[in-house]
Amino acid sequence: MLNTVKYKSPFGAITIQEKDGAIFRICLPNEEPNTAENLPEHTTELLKNAKKQFAEYFGGKCKVFDLPLNFYGCTEFMKSVYQELLKIPYGEMASYKQIAGRVGCPKGYRAVGLANNKNPLPIIVPCHRVIGSDGSMTGYRGGIDMKIKLLELERNNFVEFKLNV
Repeated sequence: MLNTVKYKSPFGAITIQEKDGAIFRICLPNEEPNTAENLPEHTTELLKNAKKQFAEYFGGKCKVFDLPLNFYGCTEFMKSVYQELLKIPYGEMASYKQIAGRVGCPKGYRAVGLANNKNPLPIIVPCHRVIGSDGSMTGYRGGIDMKIKLLELERNNFVEFKLNV
């Protein structure tokens, strides 16, 4: 059964979808079904938890989402890219080239870019943290402006702890 809930983010409505006890799709404000006016919602405990974590993320408190995820319909290569994206720490960035090397395909940075574009769980799987090798802000499904603002949100809420021993 497909369950859906909307979260009102600073960018607009984000739709969170659950199937078989796992989050499997996040739709950004500019994507379907957010442009549909009367999308029926059916909230579960998992979706309530997801909304809570999104609220904490946008409030600067959630640094890592802790939700069961399922990448329905994704290739093994895409899944390997998403697993690497999950390893990029909050407030930090990596290049497409770095991610390609980490998944064992050093010249596959374009394929990494395509996988990022197809990421079914943006924000949770932080494809917004991936930039060009030259530091350029490259494409993002939610738009470059949203990508920049997500990175600024993280940078503004990033606290580095150092021990002086």
